[in-house]
Amino acid sequence: MQRRAFLASGAVAAAASLAGCIGPSLSKSAYDVGMQSNAFVPDPDVSGTDVPTFEASVGDTVVWANSGSRNHTVTAYDDGVPEGADYFASGGFEDEQAAREAWEKSLGDGGILAPGETYEHTFEVAGDYYYFCVPHEDAGMLGKVVVTE
Repeated sequence: MQRRAFLASGAVAAAASLAGCIGPSLSKSAYDVGMQSNAFVPDPDVSGTDVPTFEASVGDTVVWANSGSRNHTVTAYDDGVPEGADYFASGGFEDEQAAREAWEKSLGDGGILAPGETYEHTFEVAGDYYYFCVPHEDAGMLGKVVVTE
């Protein structure tokens, strides 16, 4: 076997053996909404539209997991939370502006969910909740949780 062919086949074998070790290893049963590339992936997606949608009931806790390889956030739009409901954002920010500023200025952890990390929020008020990922909003990383009684 030629040396170059041997080295190339060795590199392919090494990459194949490491493939299972790269990225987070989260069980799909451990979360409700995954984050991959520049998309939220709810299981199941009940939207029927371009905005990935997850259904929950009042009192349910929804878990998001960074199942991808990039840093993400879960950040509610100020006007995307029903009246009387608590604002939510990874990083515990009180409003959308604080979450955006923390990301842009690298304040604290910026609300980052690194690969393999999770964020959860309990929904106490029925309604539609719209959220996004701060660094990937322009790429269309938006989501919706529909909470019913």
